[in-house]
Amino acid sequence: MIDFDALERANAPLKAFTDFDREATFGEGELAGVTVGVKANIAVSGMPWTGGMELFRNRIAERDAEVVVRLRQSGAAIVGSLNMEEAALGAKTDNPWFGATQNPHRPGYTPGGSSGGSGAAVAAGLCDVALGTDTMGSIRIPAAYCGVYGFKPAHAAISQDGLEMTEPSLDTIGPLARDLDMLERVSRLISDFGEGGADGQVALLTGFGGVECQPAVLRCYEAAKAELGASVEIELPHPPTRIRFAGFISASRFLAAHLADADRDKISPALARLMNYGSKRSDADMVEDAKVIADTKAAVEAAVETYGAIMLPTAPQVAFPHSAAGPANQADFTCLANIAGLPAIAIPVGWSDDGLPVGAQLIGKIGHEAGLFALARSLDAGLAAYRPPANFSH
Repeated sequence: MIDFDALERANAPLKAFTDFDREATFGEGELAGVTVGVKANIAVSGMPWTGGMELFRNRIAERDAEVVVRLRQSGAAIVGSLNMEEAALGAKTDNPWFGATQNPHRPGYTPGGSSGGSGAAVAAGLCDVALGTDTMGSIRIPAAYCGVYGFKPAHAAISQDGLEMTEPSLDTIGPLARDLDMLERVSRLISDFGEGGADGQVALLTGFGGVECQPAVLRCYEAAKAELGASVEIELPHPPTRIRFAGFISASRFLAAHLADADRDKISPALARLMNYGSKRSDADMVEDAKVIADTKAAVEAAVETYGAIMLPTAPQVAFPHSAAGPANQADFTCLANIAGLPAIAIPVGWSDDGLPVGAQLIGKIGHEAGLFALARSLDAGLAAYRPPANFSH
């Protein structure tokens, strides 16, 4: 039996879940006994399917998304819907309609976004697994800020059926969990998972492409680099900041078209402002943006083919207060795997001096997901950086 009263009490200060399904039960199969929370932009039959938007507050999903079908068939209990950024555009999960999700490691701080409810719920032990979505880092950034594990499958390796889209060419559904074993079990069930090994070297980005990282991120990244013996370096054809901006413009333009006929009173001023960016780009700007995306995709694909994997910080910073503006560079590193459509995994690699989690990510080759997880296991075993939030028991 699932104790929903206890779940609601634990969730109240976090606002990780927006809705619970009190009828949820376990089935039979590999995930029997496993509880799953699902980001509110993924359809769960009979549950609100809001996409974090007031616009869709009363929309009830008529059927399960394909990934949810697979989880149910494997015996998992789908316990509820998780808070997120409005329209999945942003990296704080301070939702103007559904509330601000709190980081279980430090109340008042962001859990990251846009899958902030997913990261917080998993970190706090409110569910065993959460589904998130990742447009330019929205699974991996919450994994880093909340000190858990997150996997973005290759774009073509998982169905996006039943997903309220932010940018279809970038959006990818994926899981978060408190350990790599659970993360891999679920990833194998919901996505095409290649058995190729971790051949070759782990490449690093020269000078972080000019992205400024906090000292704690640099220190923990150096420890991760030493653990894997990584030394070969690569360069990108454009600065990560420019690459991330090109991806953001693509999402801005898609959402502006997708929501063109929506009731503007049900779209927050912040989201309206973000959606307006794309319309300001000239034809020449759009040609340049497309070139940035194409150049980056080719370069990142070539790097993983040559070396096997790329390691980067997950985000240039640790979690920050909700009262602070979100740094523009949060997705500068994570956007690369989305632009290239490649699998990427985020794991905890250390802690800041004042006790906030630090994450790193590995980007790998399509068809070599087993090898990517093997690399992550090696790093995880050597650093042993995971620890649960002090005020939440698992």
